[in-house]
Amino acid sequence: MTKLNPAKLAAVLGGGLAIAFSAHAVAQKPVVVKFSHVVAESTPKGQGANKFKEVAEDLLGDKVDVQIFPNSQLFGDAKEMEALLLGDVHIIAPSLSKFDRYTKTVQLFDLPFLFDDMDAVDRFQHSDSGVELLNSMTDRGIQGLAYWHNGMKQLSTNKDKLERPEDVKGLKFRVQASDVLEAQFRQMDANPQKLAFSEVYQALQTGVVDGQENTWSNMYSQKFHEVQKTIAQTNHGVLDYMVVTNSGWWDGLDDEVREALETAMKEATEHANGLAAELNERDRQRIIDDNQAQVHELSSDDIAVWREAMAPVWEKFEDDIGADLIEAALDANE
Repeated sequence: MTKLNPAKLAAVLGGGLAIAFSAHAVAQKPVVVKFSHVVAESTPKGQGANKFKEVAEDLLGDKVDVQIFPNSQLFGDAKEMEALLLGDVHIIAPSLSKFDRYTKTVQLFDLPFLFDDMDAVDRFQHSDSGVELLNSMTDRGIQGLAYWHNGMKQLSTNKDKLERPEDVKGLKFRVQASDVLEAQFRQMDANPQKLAFSEVYQALQTGVVDGQENTWSNMYSQKFHEVQKTIAQTNHGVLDYMVVTNSGWWDGLDDEVREALETAMKEATEHANGLAAELNERDRQRIIDDNQAQVHELSSDDIAVWREAMAPVWEKFEDDIGADLIEAALDANE
């Protein structure tokens, strides 16, 4: 006797049984999770995304299908947030500087000389205040899931001297599109220039800008140190990402699926952040060994002068960010 598959049997029987079989078929379909990012798979962010897929599919089996799209395969920096809100992707991991149009509180991470080091950043991000920031955009349809590290920013220029704020007066610096970062350089009587990351090397090489701020790994991978004379180890800011999802989509997931994805995200975060720390330390040494740009470690007195010079920037954005939040970040240094 020929056996009918469920779909054919439902068609033969019709009515309520057809609806039941159809519902069963829908229930068996895996939850598709599209994770889009704009960097290479070899980067800590790229490896973190791959780890998320690996753990999620280990935990959930055929209940989930995590699809990773690196290197802006689906959407670039300018379009990925819109795509998330429209439901065209489910998870993205933009730079923290990209969120200021959704909440001013996340501008905290752009404040110069706020955190002493990545350990302080980590402590704050794991604190109640840091977790609250992950939830600060749910009314805009964005749910934060985790912070992924890139590292602390250093300052570089095409000049021989870079120790105190007065050394950058009148120079042109590339910045990300951030009101805080613009204010940071204007406070030093320097000129901020918004440029896409892909344009920075040529801009430095041709003198369109005199300097830039970035992590060790970004500077080495993009060869910025080859077209700069000096890099000051300022650790003056943090260049991190927030992994976010569409809050409506996230809340609509089955509890079992959502809890497993949370577990996968936790493991992926530990993996990505560990890689970021290793990569920055390795690339810092590579830049020193290349001996093209001179790396200067600033004294504690130098750092104190920079921090004092930046105080007006903190004051300018205090009302938007919140004095309590700034105080909580400072507490993480202790």
